[in-house]
Amino acid sequence: MKRRASLLALLALAAAMPGCAHYYYYGERGGPAVRSDVLQTNYEAADRLLQTAPLDPRRSVIVATLVSVDHLGESSRLGRMFSEQIASRFVQRGVPVSEVRLREQLALQPGQGELLLSREKREDSENHDDQAEVVGTYAVSGGMGYLSRKLVSTQGNQVVAATDYALPVDDNLRGLLRGR
Repeated sequence: MKRRASLLALLALAAAMPGCAHYYYYGERGGPAVRSDVLQTNYEAADRLLQTAPLDPRRSVIVATLVSVDHLGESSRLGRMFSEQIASRFVQRGVPVSEVRLREQLALQPGQGELLLSREKREDSENHDDQAEVVGTYAVSGGMGYLSRKLVSTQGNQVVAATDYALPVDDNLRGLLRGR
């Protein structure tokens, strides 16, 4: 009788496991219905970068698309949207932001955005007198998304400001992560 109960419990556990694996990468569903204030969180991250960065208000900054830490050549809707929000906050705070999509020389990757983690693209920013670039990565582990942003000087590629933050992966973020 005990053996049969143990076998049934083991079968029930095995049947439940494939359903768990489906949501592993983007976090579990069905948790608390708390939504992160993504916009405010990104604005606060931009403010932290600006607090320590010695920027010239007459020279522009480039904001690159946030990329996956595991695949620096890939992004998602989350990476593109978060970068747009950072760029908006810089402009709101009086820092000019170059719109790189208007530059013919900067090769954009369809479905990925403006990826500036390469030497050629850095040289492009130097040729246009941009003073700095905002670059960053994201990763997801369990139910959290971890983001790292750096403000990098175009002269010497020195990091002049950095900030890290985390957001719970709710249905909203999960949708942005899945979208290309």
